[in-house]
Formats: sequence, structure tokens, C-alpha cells
Amino acid sequence: MQKKDIGLATLVITVGAIVAMVNPRFLSPINLANTANLIGLFGLFSIAEAFVIVTAGIELSIGSVIALLGVIFVDLIASFGVPWPMALAVVLVLSVFIGLLHGWLITRLKLQPFVVTLCGLLIYRGVARFYTNDGTAGFTFGSNFPTLEFLVSGRTAGVPHSVIAFALVAVVAWFLLHRTVFGRHLFAVGKNVEAARYSGINTDRVIIQAYVLCAFLTGISAVFFAMYTRSVQPSSHGNFYELYGIAAAVLGGFSLRGGEGSIVGVVLGVILLQVLQNLVNLLGIPSSLNFAVMGSVILAGVIADTQFSRYREARRQQIAMSALEDSAKR
Repeated sequence: MQKKDIGLATLVITVGAIVAMVNPRFLSPINLANTANLIGLFGLFSIAEAFVIVTAGIELSIGSVIALLGVIFVDLIASFGVPWPMALAVVLVLSVFIGLLHGWLITRLKLQPFVVTLCGLLIYRGVARFYTNDGTAGFTFGSNFPTLEFLVSGRTAGVPHSVIAFALVAVVAWFLLHRTVFGRHLFAVGKNVEAARYSGINTDRVIIQAYVLCAFLTGISAVFFAMYTRSVQPSSHGNFYELYGIAAAVLGGFSLRGGEGSIVGVVLGVILLQVLQNLVNLLGIPSSLNFAVMGSVILAGVIADTQFSRYREARRQQIAMSALEDSAKR
């Protein structure tokens, strides 16, 4: 575990202890289960965001993609009677297509990731609203789809399945990012794309794969959120979710300049954000301030990242100067 991860873990424990002291209801089984469920739900697309940020990219359309794919998934199983495995396959195929489209626009047409995904944010939200005629796609609570509801919204030994899915994705993501050649290529591209290209890495393919992986995980997250809410209002469903993903990634040590980050840090970042949001709810603070809290967290994370980077650079220069002085004396 990196020093940043240890520091973040300490912060999570400290904040959790403070919240528990401020309001003992924080430790109630119901509250812990609900918080854990939200950690799982928001954690899935936060890891997705991290895979793009490590390449020095950004994905701003996550919330809109969750809304669009959620609408399609619910409509397929509720209105058209499509078996849920087939509906899930359709959603995942569409998510892969979205990732391929973003990657192609960024690598082939040389568009900025910010521009591509910002346009995606607007387009997918608009398509979702047009698809439902600005209505709500949903179905009633109950046992309409018992197997699907158990797999996505159920619990095993009191643990929400969203948390189990998040844990499995986090383990696979950690191995992929930190223990494979693909992961090393992602870091190399994020650190210096030109140097990575000259070293023989197919940078365009790596970037496209990062956006496809991000979109694929977002598609899975869309299904979980659709089953969690049982209805999707395109105008509001998934609003600002990309903000949560970026905040969790930044807190987890992923530099917005690319080339740095830890999956363990993202997991801890998601936990911290949900604990802070739970604190806001327990203290009766207006929910509208959640966005202010998220914005403050992102700002603090970027400031800390910038200061740490400057410190590390100054430290490297100091070591280099000391080495030169030592060699000159000899």
C-alpha cells in the first residue's frame, strides 16, 4: 500500500469515528447497510473513471450514460418483455460501442477528451429524454424479476450484492492496473504519451481500450442503479455522477495530469465520500450542499496533488544537485 493510501485510510477511519461520535445512528445496522450499498453503487463507475484519468483523459458523460442505458434496460424488460440476460447483453454492447466511439474520436480525430465527453454528456441525456418523451421509465417494486432483483439488489449474509460486485471489480481492476503489461502501458501513456509511442507502445489502442473499459463498467453500474431506483427519470437520473467518480479518483491519488494512481486509493476515496455524505444527512444539513461538499473535496484533492508534485519535483532536483556536487568534489 502506498503512503497516499495509508494516509487516506487513516483519514477514512478518523472521519468515521468523528461521525459516530457526532451521531451514534451512524453505526446502526440499517445505516451501515445502506451506506455500504451506496459505496458499492458509486464505486463501480468511480473505478471506471479512474481507468480514463490515468491516461490523462477525462470522462464527463458517465451520469448521462447511466441515464440512457438505465432507460433502455428498464424499457426492454418492463415494456417489451425482453429476458433480462438479453437486455443486459444489449446494454453492455451499447456501452462498449460508446467507449469505442469516444476512443476513436480522441485518437483518430485528435479531439480533446474534455470536448468529446462533454458533448456525450449532452447528447446521451438528450437522447434518453427523447426516448421516453421526457417521461419516466420504470416498474413497480416487488417480485417482477426475482432472479434479477436478488442478483443486483439482494444481500448475502447481510452484505449488499452491490458491495460484492464492487469488491470483485476492484480486485480485477487492481490486478489489471498494477500487475499487467496493459496497466504499465496505461501509466506510461498518462505520464508521457510521446515517450510511450517512441518506446513501441500502441498509444491509440491503449487509450481506446481505457475508454471501452470505462464505458463497460459504467454499463454495469447503469443496471445496478436502474434496479436500485426501479425507475429512471432521464432529466435527473445520474446527474453529476461523473463528479463523484472524479472526486473518488482524485482522492485515491489519480493525478488529473495522468500517469499516477491506485485502485486501493479509489476504493478508499469512494468510502470517504459516502461517509461524508452520510454525515451531511445525519446532521440534517440540506442535501443541496452535497454538491458543495463534493466540489470542495475535488478542489482540496487537486491542491494537495499539485503541492505534493511540486514537493517531489523539488526533492528530485535537490538530490540531483547534491549528486552533481559530490561528483564535482571527487
